[in-house]
Amino acid sequence: MELPNANWPEIDYVKVPVADLPHAPLALYFDSVADRIHQTGKRNGRTLVHCVAGVSRSASLCIAYLMKYHRLSLLDAHQWVRSRRPVVRPNAGFWRQLIAYEQQLFGKNTVRMVPSPLGPLPDVYESETRGLVPLWSYR
Repeated sequence: MELPNANWPEIDYVKVPVADLPHAPLALYFDSVADRIHQTGKRNGRTLVHCVAGVSRSASLCIAYLMKYHRLSLLDAHQWVRSRRPVVRPNAGFWRQLIAYEQQLFGKNTVRMVPSPLGPLPDVYESETRGLVPLWSYR
């Protein structure tokens, strides 16, 4: 949403108009974006998935694609994407949507939301956040 429309006639692109906010409905685009990436790959094409920071929205869409077309669990898809781009960190709302998508695709979940001092987080970040104290608690 924060990027201007690209003006490259030789490039086929899709813009997903979703803000990087936990309540934004990114899951509405999981299937259509995954399908588009898959179709491009079948034609030996390449796909660039990007957002402003490359941390939350684009990562979530790549994870959804890996789950749908490569049959990776959410945990494995996240680990694969993070191994290529270590700063990947979908927001909590996108995690909830990915967890629901994994349930829809596979009938089970490999990631769950857990309470933390920072609010609910996926358990993949549990060890990283253990012992953290939010700055607002020092008032």
